[in-house]
Amino acid sequence: MSDFPVVHFEMPYDDGSRAANFYTAAFGWHTEIFGEDMGNYIVLGTAPSENGRPTEPGTINGGIYPRVPDRPAPGVTVGCDNIETAVERVTAAGGTVHGEPVQIPGVGLYVAFSDTEGNDLSLLQPGM
Repeated sequence: MSDFPVVHFEMPYDDGSRAANFYTAAFGWHTEIFGEDMGNYIVLGTAPSENGRPTEPGTINGGIYPRVPDRPAPGVTVGCDNIETAVERVTAAGGTVHGEPVQIPGVGLYVAFSDTEGNDLSLLQPGM
């Protein structure tokens, strides 16, 4: 088992209401829509959760956000215990980290990165 599991997924949207309605209708996912102060982010709850975290082993939740041209669009979020160590490992392995980790209230520390093939991902150190 890896110390770096996939813990979240993300995708951009053009129309947030339309996208939220699609995932609810197609898959029965719960949506939680945040306002402008949280970047119009929409949480996609795919599994039973408590305090925003899935309660069933092996399941993850996700989110969607407004599409922004020329901005990396991370699709997979990798969990880590220490984001500084994970950033060092990504860089040492040839990846590119985009900016400094930011605190997402109630979630944890987050930063986007690209792998050696130009794929965009992100790291998340869950908050306590």
